[in-house]
Amino acid sequence: MTGPEAIRSVQFVTLRGQRLAVLSADDWEALVEWLESLEDAEIAHEALSELAAAGGDRERAGWRRWDEASQELE
Repeated sequence: MTGPEAIRSVQFVTLRGQRLAVLSADDWEALVEWLESLEDAEIAHEALSELAAAGGDRERAGWRRWDEASQELE
């Protein structure tokens, strides 16, 4: 299921005067994954925009070399 499909699957109930949204756990997980993908795409878009603004120079754009960054992961 896609994020938009999960949003459309929401059902509403009223409990003690409060309106609540209800969806299955599977739909919730699909929605969270979709939102995370959107966030990742925005991060990539911003990084590529910064790279373009730096004339394609990764160092000027603030990108680190992989060999340096990977040492921190070890």
